[in-house]
Amino acid sequence: MEQKRVEKVLELKHITKRFGNFVANDDVSLTVRRGEIHALLGENGAGKSTLMNVVFGMYQPEEGSISVYENETKIENPNHAIHLGIGMVHQHFKLIENFTVTENIIIGMEPKNGIRLNMKAAVKEVRNISEKYGLKVDPNSKIEDLPVGMQQKVEILKCLYRGANLLIFDEPTAVLTPDEIGELLQVMQTLVAEGKSIILITHKLNEIMKVANKCTVIRKGKYISTVDIKNSNKEELAEMMIGKNISREINKQAYDPKQKVLEIKNLTMLSPSKKKLLNNINLSVAAGEVVGIAGVDGNGQMELAEAIVKMRDFQEGDILINGVSQKDKSTREIYESGVSYVPADRHKHGLVLDNDIAENLILIEYYKEKYNQGIKLNKTLMYEEARAAMKNYDVRAENERTIVRGMSGGNQQKVILSREIGRDPELLIIVQPTRGLDIGAIDFIHRQVIRLRDKGVAVLLISFELEEILTLSDRIDIIFDGQIVGQTKPNETNDRELGLMMAGKGSGDE
Repeated sequence: MEQKRVEKVLELKHITKRFGNFVANDDVSLTVRRGEIHALLGENGAGKSTLMNVVFGMYQPEEGSISVYENETKIENPNHAIHLGIGMVHQHFKLIENFTVTENIIIGMEPKNGIRLNMKAAVKEVRNISEKYGLKVDPNSKIEDLPVGMQQKVEILKCLYRGANLLIFDEPTAVLTPDEIGELLQVMQTLVAEGKSIILITHKLNEIMKVANKCTVIRKGKYISTVDIKNSNKEELAEMMIGKNISREINKQAYDPKQKVLEIKNLTMLSPSKKKLLNNINLSVAAGEVVGIAGVDGNGQMELAEAIVKMRDFQEGDILINGVSQKDKSTREIYESGVSYVPADRHKHGLVLDNDIAENLILIEYYKEKYNQGIKLNKTLMYEEARAAMKNYDVRAENERTIVRGMSGGNQQKVILSREIGRDPELLIIVQPTRGLDIGAIDFIHRQVIRLRDKGVAVLLISFELEEILTLSDRIDIIFDGQIVGQTKPNETNDRELGLMMAGKGSGDE
């Protein structure tokens, strides 16, 4: 049998990318071959996304060269990258919410009948690609009606529709359930079996070990090593990534809950079309405990979190904090009653992207006397506190005046966490706290959550990461279709049992 020639789909040689005095990529080289999954591993701010944005033509490197299919080229912009057969599925999706799946996929490459758009042909083509790769997306759905996991599949379809042969996945499983992760990894294997190549940016060592052929590790912008996965292991990769061994064991004080801080009673929320988004929810969180909400994305978790902080109205029931009804309170009054909130969507609800780190750290309390000096802010104090927060939370950026839009997702998350934890809350509502974070940052955040719990803070944790729910929670409530369908404790369950309950197939169901 004739052996296929191994092609170098992408070759980066000595890439250096700077932003002012900050060196994001420092002499990084890697080679991706046809039909392989090449993982790119590194901590937050290590320069992974920056490097891939160079490949996708969003940034131009100061030094180094790029070859695509062994032809050296300068990738001018994303359109040029797409023309070269490179597609990128970004960590923060670039979709138009009020467009359909098909409209998002074909935008800029619309099939025409003469001068008219041939939408029927477009829908058929999208459906064909969707079925071919097992992506199971309805071409006629609107993006705003789809859960995050499904939106990601639309981004993948968009790349495939444009003829991508090299697909870059930036933290693709951060918002997926175990079943969805399994499906996505299968899709990746189908793609490479057809001769496509994949660069997988991920912090999940299990996934790298499961599907990657090779892994390149970068640390603080510098190239560390490229290894064959079959000759490596998780411990070696983790140590290369962070430069030291890390213990995943988290010591907790004995579970000793005190008074109830949060009580949710018979909470029902309706959509504008009168669909029940939340259906008679009852739960409580006491001082000194972490209550985890386990569920597949889109089953009411976000609505629950937003109801507690009054970002959404509810129709029936009540929410009490320290025994006081919050029904008639404003969001600011709820924050002032000792509540901190880390939202799932850091761009939409957590940060002002065009402000700097210091300005984002005072977003909740800018009006208070300590910062507010009449017509101007106490900038000396702001920037002093920001420097301290960056040090305490290992926020990696040039300085406290760095605009947050240009920071990595993990570092943006650390800014939000330092702000919300730093407010010394009685109740912390934390949604998807480690989405897009590396193993070192995840460990740091988990320890912060347990530190607060041990200090007597009530913590409501909403996460799609079952390992995170099982690691941090004292009690677990399972949500499905807007209802609490079960309660358990980490030592009384496992990820399979939880996964079944999350899919509405728990004990007692037919």
